Amino acid sequence: EFSDFQCPFCERFYTETLPQIEEKYIKTGKVKLVYRDFPLENIHPQATPAAEAAECADEQGKYYEYHNKLFENQQSLSLDNYKKWAAELGLDEERFNDCVDSKKYAAEVRKDLADGTAAGVTGTPAFFVNGKSISGAQPFSVFQQVIDAELAK
Repeated sequence: EFSDFQCPFCERFYTETLPQIEEKYIKTGKVKLVYRDFPLENIHPQATPAAEAAECADEQGKYYEYHNKLFENQQSLSLDNYKKWAAELGLDEERFNDCVDSKKYAAEVRKDLADGTAAGVTGTPAFFVNGKSISGAQPFSVFQQVIDAELAK
């Protein structure tokens, strides 16, 4: 998945479709989800800082907890809230704040963006299932069809 924490369509995927994919495929060990950053900075000014903050949370083993917090609070993305949410998740605040303030993961986020662009991603969310592209916040049935076809091979 190439995604943007400030993108409303990415939030829709997170809320409506991802839980079904997790239940049917991820928790059963049939599918692995890899989240990659694709911040659309020109329309989502908080997308890059949010992605960098999530990488800082990953340093402390809380990437997906932080990822979820960002999507669940998408209307409140801000530097102050990134730090507040890190504290709420029990992260080492000083370490997290230093990481965010130094933009430690700026290059990592840019690399994801470049990789997505090279793969043909032009918007978010964008997905690749064994190289097969699914573009946009598609319903579960679309993912189910592609995943089941790939699993049947």
